[in-house]
Amino acid sequence: MAAGKKAKNIGKNVKGKTKEVTGKAVGNESLEMKGRAEQAAGDAKQAAQKVKDALKH
Repeated sequence: MAAGKKAKNIGKNVKGKTKEVTGKAVGNESLEMKGRAEQAAGDAKQAAQKVKDALKH
């Protein structure tokens, strides 16, 4: 996986986790759900990139 893309996907996961935890702490369900969605998007992109890398090698 390209280092830049990997870092971007990990950053998206971290950002999503931060939103989720903040949403839980303040009781904001909307923020919590946005955080979970962002983490899922980061995970999906990371998985897709791993498949691309596996096909290249």
